[in-house]
Amino acid sequence: MAYDNGRLTLTGLAPTTLMFSDRPARVTGHVPSEEFLDSWGEGEDSFADDPPNAVLSIFSDDEVHDVVVVLRDPALAGDQMSYSVDILDGEMPAGGGANSLFIDVIGRPMSPVSVAGVHRRGRRRARRRTRRRMVY
Repeated sequence: MAYDNGRLTLTGLAPTTLMFSDRPARVTGHVPSEEFLDSWGEGEDSFADDPPNAVLSIFSDDEVHDVVVVLRDPALAGDQMSYSVDILDGEMPAGGGANSLFIDVIGRPMSPVSVAGVHRRGRRRARRRTRRRMVY
């Protein structure tokens, strides 16, 4: 993790991005990080139009730093994802260790054009097909 001049760079990025939602429909899944980035500007009320808040949780030997940020302008290069950030709460530490970024999707519709919406729709269709085949 590096932070310089308002730009946050996360290194050692996993090849997929984990997503989940809360009630009423609990949805979980993984999408390739490239697909996540490609969906940034898609649909009404996209992250490009309404940048999301996120919590960056940074672990060091003696403490955990939680920094609340607004994410803008993502870029992916190999195993590095970077964002322009505005810090809303907390302070970015001088150095960083292992970290996790939790993006708040509240306000982004779970529409069929959103990444989560596409995966949710596919799982629901699969469940319906399975139920039709079951004998009660």
